[in-house]
Amino acid sequence: MSTVTLLPLSGTLGAEVGGLDVRAVDDAMIGRLRDLLDQHHLLLFRNQELAPREHADFAGRFGPLSVHPRLRAIDEAPELIEVYDPKNPIATTWHQDQTFLVCPPSSTMLVARVLPPSGGDTMFANQHAAFDALSPALQAIVAELRAVHRRVARDSDGRVTEHDEATHPLAPHHPVTGRRALFVNRDYTVTIEGFTAPESDALLEFLYAHSVRPEFTCRHRWTMGDVVLWDNRSLLHCVVGDATGPRLLHKATMAGDAPS
Repeated sequence: MSTVTLLPLSGTLGAEVGGLDVRAVDDAMIGRLRDLLDQHHLLLFRNQELAPREHADFAGRFGPLSVHPRLRAIDEAPELIEVYDPKNPIATTWHQDQTFLVCPPSSTMLVARVLPPSGGDTMFANQHAAFDALSPALQAIVAELRAVHRRVARDSDGRVTEHDEATHPLAPHHPVTGRRALFVNRDYTVTIEGFTAPESDALLEFLYAHSVRPEFTCRHRWTMGDVVLWDNRSLLHCVVGDATGPRLLHKATMAGDAPS
């Protein structure tokens, strides 16, 4: 453990953990990494050589894996899915994963498999910092509000084929640290409960813009061998849609609880 190093990735979130082969960490180190994740919200491990099965096994040590019912699984590890198109409209919008579920994922782990010559970076934004930067008066208002999160899938004729919906606090407490974080995103948050449509739209638009102010963000430029683990309850993320070639990542998602 004395050889493990920690390098902050930005002033507001993220840390690069060096000196580890993540395939060989013991339970004590997993506990230490959990603490570091709660502190920094994102951990980067470079120069790893994880096969898909090893990726799933490592991710599973941070919580039960949540299998996505609609996306293509990896043959060698059905708990993983492929993240391919960096210009997908959903991927390139700031979001948290699957907030339309009653129990959204707690965390996510990505492994780089194919990278473009340039572009296709992933950005993250610290939602604890975003909440803390609100005025005390607005914090008090937001802390009492709940919003509807919805995912609707349609066929080529515009007919609804799938529908998921859940209601969550706008600023829930983190289940470990107790810190509040904003919990809204343009992909899935559709309305604030108890507000008229104009009132809801106005506050949500403000929060969408506020939540991704540059001082809350960190940008990760992928290299082969990168493993990135982040807390889905604490961070927004998006892909920069400027990849100059194919980009393929493998994704593991850890199950979470209902925000409270």
